[in-house]
Amino acid sequence: MRVNQIANEIGVTADTVRFYTRVGYLNPSKNPTNGYKEYGDKERRLLRFILSARQLGFSVEDIGQILSTAERGRSPCPLVRVLIQQRLIETQKSFQDSVQLRERMTSAIETWNQKPDRAPTGEMICHLIEEFDHTAAAVYIGA
Repeated sequence: MRVNQIANEIGVTADTVRFYTRVGYLNPSKNPTNGYKEYGDKERRLLRFILSARQLGFSVEDIGQILSTAERGRSPCPLVRVLIQQRLIETQKSFQDSVQLRERMTSAIETWNQKPDRAPTGEMICHLIEEFDHTAAAVYIGA
């Protein structure tokens, strides 16, 4: 299969296939006649594995470690367990940061709806942003 064929079969873009080929996770053979890269069953399985891992939150680097461990004939399962724990912690932190950002945005909207529009001056671009009290938003968050 050529790049477009495997991409269509799996439901990704050709650029996705090319990316994982470029980083070395997929190793298609070259057709000696025309020089085109040809993807077989092994690449199809690898690409499906990579996409499943990405959907679980594993990074491209994580996947490289997992594949490398498996290529050495060792079980990647212990590594997978450690990595998923790390990704979960990162996701929880990111979620908390998003909740705090949402709270600041809500506070800004409530405050800004009570303020007039102003034209920029030589010393101010947008008074809504420049006068926004992030410490008051922090108090709002805790409320």
